[in-house]
Amino acid sequence: MAAVSAEADVREDDAREDDAREDDARAFTHDGAGTPEEAWRRWPGLGDLPVLELRGLTHLVVVAAHPDDETLGAGGLLARAADAGARIDVVVATDGEASHPGSPTTTPEQLARVRAVELERAVAALAPGARVHRLQLGDGRLAEPERAGALREAVAALVRPASWLACPWRGDGHPDHEAAALAAAAAARAVGARVLQFPVWAWHWAHPGDARVPWARAVRLPLEEEVLRRKRSALAEHVSQTAPLSPRPGDEALLAPGVLRHFTRAAEVFLTDGSQGGPERGDGAGGGAAASLPASFFEEFYAEHGEDPWGFEDRWYERRKRALTLASLPRERFRSALEVGCSGGVFTAELAPRCGQLLALDAAASAVQRARGRVRAAGFAERVDTRVGTVPRDWPGGVFDLVVLSEVAYYCGPRDLAELVARAAGSLAHDGVLVACHWRHLVRGYPLTGDEVHRVLRAEPGLQVLAAHEEEDFLLDVLVPAPAVSVARAGGLTP
Repeated sequence: MAAVSAEADVREDDAREDDAREDDARAFTHDGAGTPEEAWRRWPGLGDLPVLELRGLTHLVVVAAHPDDETLGAGGLLARAADAGARIDVVVATDGEASHPGSPTTTPEQLARVRAVELERAVAALAPGARVHRLQLGDGRLAEPERAGALREAVAALVRPASWLACPWRGDGHPDHEAAALAAAAAARAVGARVLQFPVWAWHWAHPGDARVPWARAVRLPLEEEVLRRKRSALAEHVSQTAPLSPRPGDEALLAPGVLRHFTRAAEVFLTDGSQGGPERGDGAGGGAAASLPASFFEEFYAEHGEDPWGFEDRWYERRKRALTLASLPRERFRSALEVGCSGGVFTAELAPRCGQLLALDAAASAVQRARGRVRAAGFAERVDTRVGTVPRDWPGGVFDLVVLSEVAYYCGPRDLAELVARAAGSLAHDGVLVACHWRHLVRGYPLTGDEVHRVLRAEPGLQVLAAHEEEDFLLDVLVPAPAVSVARAGGLTP
């Protein structure tokens, strides 16, 4: 591991150099307060990730920017590949000699020699027989054109069409990690090989459901206890990073115990290139290239699974969630409401009695027809207008004092979501309410997760969270134009 600067440039993942990218500056330090591992382990999104299948893995090339990257992010993969009899090459671009730039006791040259020994021992603990290639290209300098070119050439010389490559995630927040990812992507693209990118520093600076991480392309590799034992043994070999070089200032451990805990969980996480273990999409969450699901998706889904595929009418989970959503509304009555994604109109019919006028939209014409019939049967046809519409493209004109986004926004790609949230906020009356409720578990094929959606909603300028309800299964947020006024204060019960 190399020391991370106070201002690291975090870029969204992109396996293809000619795709559009969005840069996201993220300030963090390796010894600063980060997201605790307990938060990640509580997040249901990790356990919901698809399992990475290793069938067909005969040659693994791990591209590490620094000694210990291979163990932190892919130690379990190395062990599993070795157990499966795969041929393994570990390419380490630098000696990590700049990890302690202020050390009063150890020169970069001395540290390079120490870390080379640690690397050999760690790899041997994980995958005996693996070939280690030390390139010594200069810690912190891999982005320089000449060094980046040398790294690409070295990786390309090892890769074949059947190879699998593992490398740090391009958006991890360290320029050397990005350079390693670019080299791996270029080598893989030239021959059609597969790429798996592993987060390292992202576990420190990101948070569960963070929209800057492309969870839609993530997979997990479960690690048996024996594999975990070998990974812990390999981590213990990197003493220069996990323990102080000396008691003197400047020689502190780079990988604090809290950081190390991210790498001793019973699964490793990889971000795929779309060819293995996950749906083929663009950059996934936050990258701006993942497409929203089209109306045809929903029509085909209804045709295959029936008129109520989610069990809105019969499941207690759904009935309870609707009751909580209705109970969260801060006012008894609303003048003009908009429900986006009304489906068959189950919630529409329950919301209508509290609205003077209600506009219900859905992308699927068949769903709108069922919603219209349900509303008519409930006696609210005069106050409810049901229409076919795809948001944000068909966002209606007018001002609403209630906008409902229930189990709909994760069907949007990141760009469409940003526009959807902006339109929703811009359509609110001065006393308007935006209520959003979304499933938190990962659904393969959806561009975003519920956590990512609510992250964007909460960050929308001009909106404040009035009420929030969080469970393992769903998030419910009530947002209003700033400044938020509590229900009691609005009713004159408090000053």
